[in-house]
Amino acid sequence: MEIPDFDDGLWPLLAQVAHPSRYAGCEWGPVKPKESGQSLVRFCLAFPDVYEIGMSYVGFQILYNLLKRLPKSDVERAYCPWIDMEELLRKNELYLGSIETGRPLSSFDGVGFTLQYELSFTNILTMLDLGGIPLYGEERTESDPIVFAGGPGTLTPEPVAPFIDVFCLGEGEVLLPQIVDILYETKGLSRKERLNSLAGIEGIYIPSLVDVKYGDGGTIFSSSSRLPVRRQLVKDFKDAFHPDNLIVPSAGVVHDRVPVEIFRGCTRGCRFCQAGIIYRPVRERGPEETSKIVRELVLSSGWEEVGLVSLASCDYSGLTPLLNDLTPFLDEKGVKLSLPSLRMDSFSIDLAASLQAMRRGGLTFAPEAGTQRLRNVINKGVTEEDIKISLETAFKHGWDRVKLYFMMGLPTETEEDLQGIIDIALQTLTLGKAYKRKVNVAVSVAGFVPKGHTPFQWEPQNTMEELREKGQFLKRQIYNRRISLKYHDPEQTFLEGVFARGDRRLAKTIECAWRKGARFDGWSETFSLQRWLDAFDETGIDPLFYTSRSRSKEEGFPWDHIDTGVSRAFLWKEKENAFKGELTPDCRWNSCHGCGWQNSGCQWSKGECSL
Repeated sequence: MEIPDFDDGLWPLLAQVAHPSRYAGCEWGPVKPKESGQSLVRFCLAFPDVYEIGMSYVGFQILYNLLKRLPKSDVERAYCPWIDMEELLRKNELYLGSIETGRPLSSFDGVGFTLQYELSFTNILTMLDLGGIPLYGEERTESDPIVFAGGPGTLTPEPVAPFIDVFCLGEGEVLLPQIVDILYETKGLSRKERLNSLAGIEGIYIPSLVDVKYGDGGTIFSSSSRLPVRRQLVKDFKDAFHPDNLIVPSAGVVHDRVPVEIFRGCTRGCRFCQAGIIYRPVRERGPEETSKIVRELVLSSGWEEVGLVSLASCDYSGLTPLLNDLTPFLDEKGVKLSLPSLRMDSFSIDLAASLQAMRRGGLTFAPEAGTQRLRNVINKGVTEEDIKISLETAFKHGWDRVKLYFMMGLPTETEEDLQGIIDIALQTLTLGKAYKRKVNVAVSVAGFVPKGHTPFQWEPQNTMEELREKGQFLKRQIYNRRISLKYHDPEQTFLEGVFARGDRRLAKTIECAWRKGARFDGWSETFSLQRWLDAFDETGIDPLFYTSRSRSKEEGFPWDHIDTGVSRAFLWKEKENAFKGELTPDCRWNSCHGCGWQNSGCQWSKGECSL
């Protein structure tokens, strides 16, 4: 661990903030910056949320180590300061700098933001401004860094397009080496020339090279560059980069463990789930290679828990041989194993019972909807019997705390569907009593947001009033003290929906709200809807245009120029299947449904397609 320089201007401020560990930089594992005399491309990876969140994101660790490994680049990190630290930085006229050296963001060749969540958009402006970088790409000069963005938010990028110079669509292992090579080769050229060179990389979107026109509700793009931009990915996961060294925080973070990816993608086909679409196709890392990575990282990091990371861990085809191989080693080292994402079946629960890390707390299930009819609409693929057997298995293995995740505001939802949420919670208590257990049930209900690149992208979102009424209806049905129910703030859900399907016109609204004090909008203690309503009013934007209306089949979307690999025709067909209540079975174990990835990197289609 390297102790920061006590002469650093930031150091005296740490005693004045609530969580000084966010800024102290006392960590194990970061690689020292390369020699300053080298002509390197110097990146700063910027995460638009606090340190504890950013350090829990496995992608950040992968990108950091990849850029360290490339011979022409070096990398440091920055995180968004909390409000107390932002105030002190401004008061003391200090720039936001990197964790590693304190170097201001403005002094790097490139600053790369990770776009994980729509309600972090104002934090991007905070970091740019504190880092000494003009907010808008058109205002930046030859001396300013090129501002990049990656992550899932780049697939619906338009609300923040004026603030970003380069969007990286896809996986860093493919894109970053090409980006570094071009930035290295074009040093000394003009900003415009460098951006034009970057535009030649497949998977790179340069918003300044695109003109946007707005028709009757649609968006029309004209461009000097190649459109649509197709997402790039590692086609064979055995070629995916994995870090051999992890940065270990000295303070607690959200996910305080060794994260190891076992596969990417999902084929379950839940119609509400954007991740299940944009991360296709499924690509697996073999159990032997995965076991080797786990062993190396456990020995080098000192962490006492390993998390096998994926969208649905139990769908990993090599899970049993992997666990059989790892268990003796982990037991010897006193390291626990967890599977962060389990499905609702007895195999998953039996497996969870064998994992020490998962026995420490409650068990989480995600039925998503309260009735079988609505679960068929969203293609959840979970039956009443699955729910019953999963709960019984959990109680049989000794669990007495269960958390249930649901959504409200789903397409076709009725009061009966909402009542079904309560019925499942009560059923959980009843099943627990059969095993003579005092069961505690926590019900969490999120407002549904129709996301781009999903079958529900054409559907309206419930209003704040509708979501609040539904949440209060659920609250009124709870009489048993062993059931707790919370529903997500409808105001935050509303704002998320605006930006999830927004266009470039929203950039001025984001800036306006930020100047009014909008910060950390995903945090309830700092969120203020009134700031945003005032900003919408001042910038002449009707937010309901983005949330509360149905779209026609032909309407253009602000993300139509982004190609995820999944076709619009497939998404529309899935929308039609939803309203028929028809299930689309998992294509890994059934026939190919023709999503667009067949014969283009999908190892499961085998050239057979039902379309």
